[in-house]
Amino acid sequence: QVQLVESGGGLVQPGGSLRLSCAASGSIFSINTMRWYRQAPGNQRELVASITSGSSTNYADSVKGRFTISRDNAKNTMYLQMNSLKPEDTAVYYCNADIWRIGQSVLLNAWGQGTQVTVSS
Repeated sequence: QVQLVESGGGLVQPGGSLRLSCAASGSIFSINTMRWYRQAPGNQRELVASITSGSSTNYADSVKGRFTISRDNAKNTMYLQMNSLKPEDTAVYYCNADIWRIGQSVLLNAWGQGTQVTVSS
């Protein structure tokens, strides 16, 4: 069993900051790429940022320069620092990861349950 648990969402004013966390737990051997997705009401889920096991990063154009993705491999945890937040960043943010499980030869693509981020005055 593997679980991804997000935390850190909430209500913030435009221009404010939030830091999301995603903690992976369970029978984990190693974690490859980790990603943050988001989904606003009526919209498709979109990729926000990704980070490889070697910490190479990619960002959606809409968040470049404002969001920073990072990870702590020793803690199996990923973060998303979100600065200069805008109302259009309002969405449920989901953690996603490619995980090698102990004793398993198939790579698992796992999802968290999501955390709500609301940017509003």
